[in-house]
Amino acid sequence: MPDTLSTPAAPLVAPPFPWVPRWRTLLSSVALARDPIGNLNRAHANHGDTVGLHLGGIRPCYITRDPALVQHILQKNHRRYLKSDLTHGLIRYIGRGLLTNEGADWLRQRRLIQPGFHRQRLAGLTRLMQAAAAEWVQELHTRAAAGPAEVDIHEAMTRVAFRVISQATFGTSMSDAERDRLSEVLTQIQAFYVRTIRQPYLRPWLQGIGSYSRHEALSRELRELVRGYIRQRQQSGNSSTQHDDLLQMLLDARYEDTGEPMTEEQLVDEANILLLAGHETSANALSWLFYLLAEHPDAATQVREELQAAGLLSRPAAFDELARLPYAMQVIQETMRLYPPAWILDRVALEDDEFQGRPIPKGTLFSLYLYGLHRHPTLWSEPDAFRPERFAPGAQPPVPAYAYLPFGGGPRLCIGNHFALTEIQVVLLETLRQFTITPATATPVVPVPLITLRPQQGVWLRFQRLV
Repeated sequence: MPDTLSTPAAPLVAPPFPWVPRWRTLLSSVALARDPIGNLNRAHANHGDTVGLHLGGIRPCYITRDPALVQHILQKNHRRYLKSDLTHGLIRYIGRGLLTNEGADWLRQRRLIQPGFHRQRLAGLTRLMQAAAAEWVQELHTRAAAGPAEVDIHEAMTRVAFRVISQATFGTSMSDAERDRLSEVLTQIQAFYVRTIRQPYLRPWLQGIGSYSRHEALSRELRELVRGYIRQRQQSGNSSTQHDDLLQMLLDARYEDTGEPMTEEQLVDEANILLLAGHETSANALSWLFYLLAEHPDAATQVREELQAAGLLSRPAAFDELARLPYAMQVIQETMRLYPPAWILDRVALEDDEFQGRPIPKGTLFSLYLYGLHRHPTLWSEPDAFRPERFAPGAQPPVPAYAYLPFGGGPRLCIGNHFALTEIQVVLLETLRQFTITPATATPVVPVPLITLRPQQGVWLRFQRLV
């Protein structure tokens, strides 16, 4: 399969924004690959909110943390911008689902799948979230029976989140071993893909040592595992009265224009996207959430006080009761401001455009730097501080427009945002009802920006049972 990223876009003429010389970005490409966040922050500090550079020293791109430009691209003039081949390249590994699709096909699929995430369906899926949260807390009780338990939080939350999304997608038929294997395959695929984006000059070498072939084999393994569950469901009777999960929703869905169901390949593609996006966002957000609460125990205490005031300290909160716990949601929102799971988005101009009088030629590539946007020093007071009260009703100053986009924005706002927020809240509440959290080490945690923003491996937290 040809590598569409190997051909750089045409150089921009009379660039509308500051531009870092190509030789400089080529020299610093290894440093950028090792520490993209630190290097992008320095580029913005030196050149302003929108700056041009060459990705890997090869691909011309504008990086922006300007909320007005981000809104222009994602919302006001969204029809002139699509996801670029930086995202479309994932089709090679996970298929053409909602995350990677475009145009009329994307809109058709979005309309087909949207009902699966409506409030009534979400209320039913919350029971699966509660079950996964209960399993996690029971594991903590076992490990903390003789004293505080030390936990690698990202490893634990990846298991919890993948248990939730796999059960929400396929029901309870998937074994722990299969869940672990699917999660491992998805992690390997995205780590490899990100490397090919950041260091494109390595592609001939990676091709020569067989890395592309190995990861394409992982992709085939992923597809066949998912295909097996789809066929198993179809052979079992395929009844919505027996199964109340996302796979059944996909099987039951019919296109408005033809009345036909999705093909098997479309089902595999969409299930792959659900598994990738559905566990990555939640696992990372939960990991950062517990890390921040360990560092800010007063916030955890305030969540417990809110639970007690609502009469929910002695039992799990039902779906309809979650709205009675606004501070818990503010803690989640502030976590996703500081550590947005989708830390950067890409868009390319389909035709000539302009922004505030600046010409944007067709083919211009933009990276929307959400991490930088969420910590912009003129948009947020104390931008690096953990302050959940920023999101309280009536808080001043209000959250700036298009300065907070943990699930993207515009028509392509993440379809699963309410699912993810509900899942995160359920796991948070069930944990804090029964445990305190403190850091197990004093080592600073470094974000790992792959397709999503993960904490580094080995972030250990200490969980102690409440008396």
